[in-house]
Amino acid sequence: MSRPERNEYAEFYEGYVSLVTEDDIAAVLAEQPAAMRSALASINDDHGAYAYDDDKWSIKEVIGHIIDGERVFGYRLHRISRGDKTPLSGFEQEPYVELGRANDRPLEELFEEFELLRKANVLMLTRFSDDQWTFRGTASDAEVSVRALAFIMAGHARHHINILRERYLA
Repeated sequence: MSRPERNEYAEFYEGYVSLVTEDDIAAVLAEQPAAMRSALASINDDHGAYAYDDDKWSIKEVIGHIIDGERVFGYRLHRISRGDKTPLSGFEQEPYVELGRANDRPLEELFEEFELLRKANVLMLTRFSDDQWTFRGTASDAEVSVRALAFIMAGHARHHINILRERYLA
């Protein structure tokens, strides 16, 4: 499958899409849970509550945010891949992170939740027909294709895993 064209997603998502240079999006998505575990292998539950500044999320909250993104992008993928043209709303990340209470959860549980959600999403998208990849819908007041959503999902996780490596583990 080819990369999405620039007109398949809102400009806001270019940063995520550009982080995914590989062509096999299913393989990228499938390997990300292991990449997250590997990046955070030296972190224990106590250190999981670490934030590098007062106004920044903790390590666990970043993982919780990745999980929230996985759910939202997966839902969008599902709806749009089924031909649903109902406009889908955006989501405000701050209340999601606050109410997700990731700091109260063990790291292992957060890893497992991400792995399970990602596995379900990969299983779903590996069954799409060639036509389904090109279906378009509206999310966050912008047109987006199924193909672009898969790249956005991978880029979103990669972006935050990179932040964890660079700002929390450096």
